[in-house]
Amino acid sequence: MRATTQVLAAALVLTCGGAFAQTQGVTKDEVVIGTLQDLSGPIAAFGKSARNGMQLRADEANEQGGINGRKIRLIAEDSGYDPKKAVLAAQKLAQRDKIFVTAGNIGTPIAMATMPIFFEKNIPHLFPLTAARQMYDPLHKLKYSFAATYFDQVRAGVKSMNKTKADRKWCTLYQDDDFGLEILGGAEAGLKEIGKPLVEKTSYKRGSTDFSSQVAKMKSAGCDTVILGTIIRETVGAIAEAKKTGFSAEFVGTSAAYTHLIPRLGGPAMNGFIAAHTIAHPYLDDAAQNVRFWASKYKTKFNEDPDVFSAYGYLIMDNTLATIAKAGKNLTTEAFIKALDSSTFPPDMFGGDGMTFSPTKHLGSSKSRLSQIKDGKWVVISGYVDP
Repeated sequence: MRATTQVLAAALVLTCGGAFAQTQGVTKDEVVIGTLQDLSGPIAAFGKSARNGMQLRADEANEQGGINGRKIRLIAEDSGYDPKKAVLAAQKLAQRDKIFVTAGNIGTPIAMATMPIFFEKNIPHLFPLTAARQMYDPLHKLKYSFAATYFDQVRAGVKSMNKTKADRKWCTLYQDDDFGLEILGGAEAGLKEIGKPLVEKTSYKRGSTDFSSQVAKMKSAGCDTVILGTIIRETVGAIAEAKKTGFSAEFVGTSAAYTHLIPRLGGPAMNGFIAAHTIAHPYLDDAAQNVRFWASKYKTKFNEDPDVFSAYGYLIMDNTLATIAKAGKNLTTEAFIKALDSSTFPPDMFGGDGMTFSPTKHLGSSKSRLSQIKDGKWVVISGYVDP
């Protein structure tokens, strides 16, 4: 009887050991990837496009048999661009859905609120759709960012625009939160490097629709170049207010405002607006054949034109899948991290800069470039600048 008990105990230990050894979100047949997107809030247009881009790439991989024999299952949860709602969604992904990695989560406040939930479950936090420095700094083995930060975008943009006109009077209008403070910090750092003052700075609360007092303040200060720490509606609202009051400054934003929705919502008044970015907006009539083919495939699947966030989502998933493939058939979190920490990704078809990662470098690239709205479309006007 004692012998039987010992055998049963040994079997239980082996069974439990095997269960604990299995990596969350990985089975012999699939890998589960989670993402937090705004599907119902103020930046839902971004979130839906990013989710679609990620799904398109996952579907392509699955049609080809998956990665190392495993199909990819994407679970997208709605954050509503609300940190409280995002926390509940993150808990679901980490605890109930048991995802392997989370990728492409959108929004600085969303990522900041939810990263600890994923880290507690040893879940890598990959390539969030926010360019805040906190996405990779301070260094953490589980967090990786792929594109130039808002801080560095503004620094590089200031240097690039200073070359075309050195006697500018700089101001900034920024959202009063973590996102906006990154833009303010970048503006102050960039101007300090070229020996120029920030003539005026003014902020607004998230969700504001009236920018009359802020525009009047900048106009009174004699600004001719305004750095915008804004997203969609605020960009359109601020520039529209400026045009209405005869404030003819040049406005420059970050990748947060690099979207087709700016000219669509603001109309001709948005012509001339400049934004920093990495990859270029994909158009159905793009000069590059591979981009046109991709855009056509996207439109066929989702019955709408792709935008830059569709491309972001696609590339985020592509890089995630490439790392899963590199990690090998014995896929664990440790193997995945080791693979990503030795990865180099070439420039993509949308013109994005190449990226490299290492155990001490978790930001893929710090370079950005500028585009300008001309006749309702984004046109690249500068090469890549490394701040």
